[in-house]
Amino acid sequence: MSNCVALLGWSLPAIESVEKLDKPYVVVSFSDFENYANEHDIPFVSWDFNHWDETQNSLQLAEKLKAFDVGYAVPLFEETVEWAGALNSILRDDPRLMNRSYLFRNKAMMKRKALLAGLRVGLFDEVYNTSQIHQFMDRLNEANLQLEGEEDAWIHLKPFAAAGTVGHKLLRSRSDIQDKVVDKDFPCLVESHLPGKEFSCEAFVHEGEIKFLNITEYVRLGYSNFVPAGPELQEKRPAIKKAMQKLVDSFGIEYGMIHPEWFLTENDELSFGEVACRIPGGHILELVSKSYGFDAIQALILSSDPGTTSEELDEFFPNDTTTDVYHGSLMVYPKRGHITKLEVPKELEEDSYFEEHTLYPPSPHKVSDREGFGNHYGTIFFKGEEPKRMQELLRHYREVDFYV
Repeated sequence: MSNCVALLGWSLPAIESVEKLDKPYVVVSFSDFENYANEHDIPFVSWDFNHWDETQNSLQLAEKLKAFDVGYAVPLFEETVEWAGALNSILRDDPRLMNRSYLFRNKAMMKRKALLAGLRVGLFDEVYNTSQIHQFMDRLNEANLQLEGEEDAWIHLKPFAAAGTVGHKLLRSRSDIQDKVVDKDFPCLVESHLPGKEFSCEAFVHEGEIKFLNITEYVRLGYSNFVPAGPELQEKRPAIKKAMQKLVDSFGIEYGMIHPEWFLTENDELSFGEVACRIPGGHILELVSKSYGFDAIQALILSSDPGTTSEELDEFFPNDTTTDVYHGSLMVYPKRGHITKLEVPKELEEDSYFEEHTLYPPSPHKVSDREGFGNHYGTIFFKGEEPKRMQELLRHYREVDFYV
């Protein structure tokens, strides 16, 4: 294995995981965390990820990391992906790694690459003003053979580089374009609505080969999911794995973990949504760790290391098709504009599938607008053996008002 890993971003779970590996590491993050790091003997380099320069700044950071004998960098959050690409291109003397990292940070570039690779994607375009969005809707309506009086084709507006659903807007009509779109949204990506069941995959890749593949079932995007996916998706696993390997090959992914989102239609066709190469949201890696019995963050660190051997990874990873225990999570967000207290139903705590929750009693305050699918007020975790029961619980408690 390589001498030292640079963890880009502050994450206590990641720090705990790498320390259990007994592997040299250094955390690179904002100066806000430096005092805590010093107090707890955490190797630390202060860095402002907000000031990006693909040449000068990355060289300065690489120079700072020489003292730690860093062999490779792992991005923990969306904002650190291009920094990891820059550092790894320097450390491995491979400029293409820098360019490849942009595929994960520019959704328009990502879609073009997927299209060239032969992956099924929707119609998409880059737009710079509302007039161009109207023109895009015109082309979609025309392609859908829309008749007068019929609904407009749905459009998804997405920032080029935001994580997950931050800034994502669903535009169902021309009035939505006028009412929801603001100047700061531009430039951005617009794309057609993809039909089908949305799900994600978490694949750990080493030397271009998928070493472990999990399929995560989304119950409600941004709120609830469980691991592994139920039988409906699992029976499509061969086709999903084939599409995943095609994604890995076409994007030139050699090491680390990828988290793509797909859509499966009723006709068993797979459409590519988007892909990330950092820790996914929704507590997915935590659920993976629980269901399969290994540390998924350690897996990220090991699979990102070109020095890890195939034998070490074969010994580390369990069989990715044999677990019979499902773990789910529901992220809770207040439904009211003003809240004063937390109310957890007794029936939840007495349910055999209930594992724990991280909901906290609030002080009375006004609830702020939700950004993407972030800012949740805690998570409820479930564990059980029946995927249908897991789905029912996640759907039911999504409607419960925990904060009143």
